[in-house]
Amino acid sequence: MTTLFILDVPENKPVAEVAGRDPELGIERVGPYFKLTSAGTIVIDRRATGCRHAVWYSSVAGLTDSVIVQWDKDAMKVEPR
Repeated sequence: MTTLFILDVPENKPVAEVAGRDPELGIERVGPYFKLTSAGTIVIDRRATGCRHAVWYSSVAGLTDSVIVQWDKDAMKVEPR
């Protein structure tokens, strides 16, 4: 299981919204975080979020049994460990 946490602040909402469009991905609020889960890989397109680079590179709050394999100006890709 791939699990990604994103802090629930206004700047990060577009990241959670774009990720939530993936029907294979579950999203829920856990305390002050969005918890994104998937049986496989989580992929989020940065341009689709409209986030500027500073927000994009500060959006990840944590991972559980997962690893970021891509996090650049184009996309974030998180896979199970």
